[in-house]
This record gives sequence, C-alpha cells and structure tokens, in this order.
Amino acid sequence: MSTRTDWPLASSRPAEKFGREMLAAMQKAGIRYMELSSGHLKPYTELLDYKNKAKEIYALAKSYDVTISSIHLPFVPFEKIDPALAAVEERSYMYTLQSDLMKAAADSGIEIAVIHPSGEPYREEERPERLKYAIDMIARLTDSAKASGITLALENLPRTCLCRTHDEMELFLDAIPDLRVCFDTNHTLAEPNSEYIRAVGSRIVTLHVSDYDFIDERHWFPMDGKIDWKELLSVLEEVGYEGRFTYETMPEGKTYEELVNNYRKLMAL
Repeated sequence: MSTRTDWPLASSRPAEKFGREMLAAMQKAGIRYMELSSGHLKPYTELLDYKNKAKEIYALAKSYDVTISSIHLPFVPFEKIDPALAAVEERSYMYTLQSDLMKAAADSGIEIAVIHPSGEPYREEERPERLKYAIDMIARLTDSAKASGITLALENLPRTCLCRTHDEMELFLDAIPDLRVCFDTNHTLAEPNSEYIRAVGSRIVTLHVSDYDFIDERHWFPMDGKIDWKELLSVLEEVGYEGRFTYETMPEGKTYEELVNNYRKLMAL
C-alpha cells in the first residue's frame, strides 16, 4: 500500500512566472515536479502560446531537471469558460479551447489536467440546472482527454461553486467513469476534509495542498492554519492515494527552500 513516503513533492506555479529564473530556483531547492497553472486563459494563449509551444515549455523544464507533471486548465473569465454555462456558443468555444490545451499537454508528456467544475456565484435554486450543464461538458472533456492520452481531474471547490460537497462530486464521478479528482485541501467548507476524501478517495489522482481557517480558502503554508495534518495524511494513506504532493501555495516572502522544509515536516508527522 502507498504511504506518504511515496508521494513526491511538487509545486503548482503560475504560467505567468514560468521561465529560467523560476526553474533554476526550483532546481536549487530540489523540487523535481511542478504543475503549470493559471486561472486566466491569457497566459496560455498569449504569454506562452501553449497550444503551439507545449513541447518547448516541457523541454525547458526538463533541462532544469523539473518535470511538468500536471497542467491546471484556465477557468477565467467565467462568462467564457465556465463548464456550467448554458449558452451554446460559449460551450463550443470552451470545449475547443480546453481540448486543444489538453492535447498539447499530453503530446508534450504531461499526465494530468486539472479542471474546475464551475465558476460562481450560483444561487441555490439554479444548482440542479448548472450541475446538468457542467456534467455534460465535463463528460465531453473527459472523452477528449482520454483520446489525447491525458487524465482529467475535477477539482473540489468552495463557497457556491459546484463540487463543494462530496455528494456533488459523486454526481460527476457516477456519470463519467473515466473522470478523476484533484482534491484541494483548503476548499472544503461544508464538511470535513476527511469525509470528502473517504467518499471519493480511490479516484483522487492529484492534490492541491495548502492550509486555511475553515472560513474560506486562504492558500497558506501547511501548519499555518487549522487543518489537522496528521489526520489528513493518515486518511490519504487510508484511501490508498498514490499521486504527487502538490503545494498550491507560495505566500509572499516564502522561498522554495522553506516549501521543501515544510514538506519534510509534514511527511514526518
């Protein structure tokens, strides 16, 4: 059975900052895996031209002994790329955009694509309709991901977003057998992390690791918030998690060396 000693450290880093300086700093600290991430689609389509340069970007990271193991697909602007949108034109645009990014990622060697199930805010009375649209879009994108050779992982989200509870996440998973989960440790506000993890655990393929105050997402360093990390790590071991331990946090003033030290302390709990 997999244990925490088998979970390699990874760091989710913004596409806007991708380059030699960032990669050199990661290499110096001993971080060997990263997630290329951006909430907004502009860095992928303008700054990096990711669709056409994915292999070049992947190769540059490898030249610093850093493997881009996952990509976080953009989710902003909500009015254009929210999977829960009803408008046909926007849904067609979103499907093509995300499919192209996933294919480029897969062709360059990236294994996992993380996607949000929705934007926000959504009223309680519209959730059933939004879930219907989102499940349909995520199903189509999961098929596209599979055809490209990459695993699509749906992220749990906070507040009024979809998948704020494991019940909503399971609606997607039950409808889409090939879909997997990215579990974010600082997004669960409606139930304990342990309950969510136990419900969907066998389908979690990657993590977004950070701490919070149980009031809203904060993306603090682990052990700077209220999470019981000894319990959370034990529950991940219990469900047989086998992926990377991907930090989605780099507070102002923190260094990669501090991130590595934090990771070592967590693994020793």
